[in-house]
Amino acid sequence: MAWRKSSYSSSNGGNCVEVGAGLVDAVPVRDSKAPEGPALVFPASSWASFISAVRGGELRGA
Repeated sequence: MAWRKSSYSSSNGGNCVEVGAGLVDAVPVRDSKAPEGPALVFPASSWASFISAVRGGELRGA
């Protein structure tokens, strides 16, 4: 599986989130500092709603 680092991740090695690509109905998410560790897997529709909320600023201060 191909992984890409979130554009919201810091560049100093701190909070690093990677998202897996290539699955149709699911989106795996993992900590890039622990690539062999577990990944959380979200339904694609739920992930799309989350991304929309982030982009819309709905989660600031949460």
